[in-house]
Amino acid sequence: MPRRFKVILEWNEEGGGYTVTVPALPGCVTEGETREEALANAREAIEAYLGGLKVDGLPIPEGQPEIIVDEVEVAA
Repeated sequence: MPRRFKVILEWNEEGGGYTVTVPALPGCVTEGETREEALANAREAIEAYLGGLKVDGLPIPEGQPEIIVDEVEVAA
């Protein structure tokens, strides 16, 4: 059964490309030079993570954390 996971893509100002994290899977992080590559790598990372959970006999997370993106203004 296919599962959907929320991912966060962050642009890396120093080296370029995107860093991708998966909030529902702690420590599941990957990257890619383009958005498309980053998402493809995220799919592979998630599949590997879930495979590791299965091998270890651990449950696959069912719920997705609520993700809220907002802005905070500060004086610089």
